[in-house]
Amino acid sequence: MKELSAKKCLPCEGGVPPLSLAKTKLLLKQLHKDWKIAKDAKSLKRSLKFKDFYRTMSFVNALAHIANTEDHHPDLGVGYNYCHVTFSTHAIGGLSENDFICAAKLDRL
Repeated sequence: MKELSAKKCLPCEGGVPPLSLAKTKLLLKQLHKDWKIAKDAKSLKRSLKFKDFYRTMSFVNALAHIANTEDHHPDLGVGYNYCHVTFSTHAIGGLSENDFICAAKLDRL
């Protein structure tokens, strides 16, 4: 099986079902332990802490580069020394493999 961080996101315009709970749990095992599936199983979340604002924004900018390269964009909550990241595939109202690919790429930052 190809490592998630080595994969590329595929365009998703809807019309396909979200991943099953069993598949999301399998993919979750390939990510950093801090990733969590939301209670409604429609999103993937992780919170990160940083030493200061500069490091926080450096991370956010690196993540923005990944998101633009993959054309799959997270929702972010950003403050002085933290970043809350939420991935979800809005076109299907839940999780797709794209969410896990981008999360794996974030883990490599």
